[in-house]
Amino acid sequence: MNSIIHETAAIGDNCTIGNFTTISENVTVGEGCVIGNNVVIHPDSIIGDNVRIDDHAVIGKLPMRAANSAITKEMELSPANVGSNCIIGTSTVIYRGCTLGEKVLAADLATVRENVTVGSYTIIGRGVAIENLVEIGSYCKIETNVYICAYSEIADYCFVAPCVATSNDNFLGRSEKRFELYGGVRIKKGGRIGVNATILPGKTIAEDTVIAGGALLTKDTEPESIYAGTPAKYFRDVPEDELLKNQKPKEKK
Repeated sequence: MNSIIHETAAIGDNCTIGNFTTISENVTVGEGCVIGNNVVIHPDSIIGDNVRIDDHAVIGKLPMRAANSAITKEMELSPANVGSNCIIGTSTVIYRGCTLGEKVLAADLATVRENVTVGSYTIIGRGVAIENLVEIGSYCKIETNVYICAYSEIADYCFVAPCVATSNDNFLGRSEKRFELYGGVRIKKGGRIGVNATILPGKTIAEDTVIAGGALLTKDTEPESIYAGTPAKYFRDVPEDELLKNQKPKEKK
């Protein structure tokens, strides 16, 4: 095997490690993990039991800071923590300061930045970008090529369809006033967003609300309602049989 495993790394029983993988100092890898080829696990990272990490994935990467960055700051970050039974896809990057709950799937080419928490049983789709300082609940589905901006909050059981874009800067990077009104989006429990919708800065999607595909959300919503159009307006109530409270609970496997 052509991998480099630091002498301070702790590797659990029954693990498989591919070729040309680097496991750095003070890394902890649980039992039964399958780690692919050319994987890089940075110092202090914590990997739970039965985790699958596919080829070319990076765990525990330190953030970069551009010279003119407005919000990225130098800070001490906790180690990356990947919960048991997670699957990390090919070329996925999980930053230091990120915590994934149990049975999270982060699909190929996804990026999860620092100071992000992702709850258990949540799916992060292919090519999804989750910026820093974001909280995502459990049992969510964040589908292919979604962009979640910094300072956003997504509660449990939310669904975000492919190519949804969120934003947090009303002033598009100009004027000092933007720092007073800077803020991500908030999706309350059971909120759903359709394909290619755009959510403007600081907007709240209420509990069990649906934002239709292609909509442009420019204001906060009411619970259990459907909003559609550009700009998005109230369309009708969510049908009773689609409300989260009327769904059968998911069984944990």
